[in-house]
Amino acid sequence: MHSPISLPLAPAPVPAPRTWTADIGLRIRRHFLLKAVGTTAFTWLFFIGYFHLLRNPAFPVTVMPLTALDHLIPFQPYTLGAYLSLWLYVGLAPGLQLTFRELVVYGLWIGALCLSGLSLFYFWPTQIPPLSIDVTGFPGFAMLQGVDAAGNACPSMHVAVAIFTAIRLEQVLRDARTPALLRVLNWAWFAAIAYSTLAVKQHVVLDVVAGAVLGMAFALPSLRWRPGRRFRGDSPHVGADIIGHH
Repeated sequence: MHSPISLPLAPAPVPAPRTWTADIGLRIRRHFLLKAVGTTAFTWLFFIGYFHLLRNPAFPVTVMPLTALDHLIPFQPYTLGAYLSLWLYVGLAPGLQLTFRELVVYGLWIGALCLSGLSLFYFWPTQIPPLSIDVTGFPGFAMLQGVDAAGNACPSMHVAVAIFTAIRLEQVLRDARTPALLRVLNWAWFAAIAYSTLAVKQHVVLDVVAGAVLGMAFALPSLRWRPGRRFRGDSPHVGADIIGHH
């Protein structure tokens, strides 16, 4: 008897790459309710600590100095919309995390960022210099100054959280291989938020610089220490990643 001749097996079909719209759509649908409720609850917890430190400084308050750039940037009330849009913007990056593990790790990183900012406000309370701007004719500014007073100035958590979001959103858009225009819009949105903190006179330049440094100090390491593809067997196949997973 002759041994049967083994025939070469046909290669397994390679799944067709998903489009970037399918990838983004899947990311939005995954754990949608958890993301919405979790982001809201996280924001409220942060504000509880933020307003407590704002109204009860533990140490003498330092007034932040003005720079030449602060004097060059005028009060621009029309940028208030960009300033307030942060609270929509910060939900984009967690809303596009694909798996539960990714969402949890993202929350741990941005939670550590916020706790660091609150710790700085506790040990080194700051405020911007008094400004002689009459805001009575500008809707929304009286409420803004009553709620988000001139304290807890440095670092600007507005900018710190915004740049953390921008960096992590850039990573998601690259992984999904979205058009470059979306990535440009992401950075333009961040720039508008950062500039608005100066234009509505809620922060000075030194606050913004410190906030950007603080945000990057957490965002950049978070790109390296995050769940990798080996934990994401259910992720959509969209071709080669530009930012590697570690």
